[in-house]
Amino acid sequence: MLEHGVPFALSTRVRRLVAPNPGAMTGAGTNTYLIGTDEVAVLDPGPAIPEHIEAILDAGAGKIRWIVCTHTHPDHSPAWQAVAQATGAQVVGALPADDPHQDDTFSPDWQIQHDECIKAADFTLRALHTPGHVSNHYCYLLEEEQMLFAGDHIMNGSTVVIVPPGGDMKAYIASLKLLLDYPIRHVAPGHGELIDDSRAEVEYLVEHRLKREAKVVAGLASLGPSGLDALVKVVYDDVDPGLHEWAKMSMTAHLIKLEQENRASVEPDSGIWALS
Repeated sequence: MLEHGVPFALSTRVRRLVAPNPGAMTGAGTNTYLIGTDEVAVLDPGPAIPEHIEAILDAGAGKIRWIVCTHTHPDHSPAWQAVAQATGAQVVGALPADDPHQDDTFSPDWQIQHDECIKAADFTLRALHTPGHVSNHYCYLLEEEQMLFAGDHIMNGSTVVIVPPGGDMKAYIASLKLLLDYPIRHVAPGHGELIDDSRAEVEYLVEHRLKREAKVVAGLASLGPSGLDALVKVVYDDVDPGLHEWAKMSMTAHLIKLEQENRASVEPDSGIWALS
């Protein structure tokens, strides 16, 4: 159950706090996870909302040793600074990506790399570089429980919006496939409830993205050279038109992937796309 400000135990090692920032893109709010018992890692401290920061510090009870950020979008990382100042914890993550939608205050003590691990007495947290949603995105695998903290790489109940230039559809699909190489049983997303049967979820997401890509190709084939406004109505005909402005962002990421593969091209001045 998602409830703001109240720690919810997912296991003996993992508790979840939900930030009070509900919305169209955040669902019930950003999930902050507290991992460990005697030594605690706070994963995705979330927005710098005083009541949420207070809930993190209360739940951490003087045991917070690490602050870990999956990425630096404003709903995931800004509370890092207040929590770090209050606890002296080591800040772990990647520097902000070079795009306009970042928490530029984020300054990690440890710029973690792929397959490096945070090790405590009762847990090992492995960093997995998963660019796609944004270039500096990392998932973290709690090895003892085969639980993946997925940030915005995987969401419960919806697909992730890929926003170029920071978002990269080709990298996103490759990062999804990467997860199939690791022993993952559960996905703890940045928004929404725990996801079981993670392999089926990842395989579904890859298939879903490739089916959407096929609709982009089919749309260009049927319409001929097209702008985004015309194309989105065909490619996302199964999506509420009120969401088409968001859909155009992910569709653009699909088009850029096709361009990278020499399967489509764009006329820079007009923004008209066509199959190569």
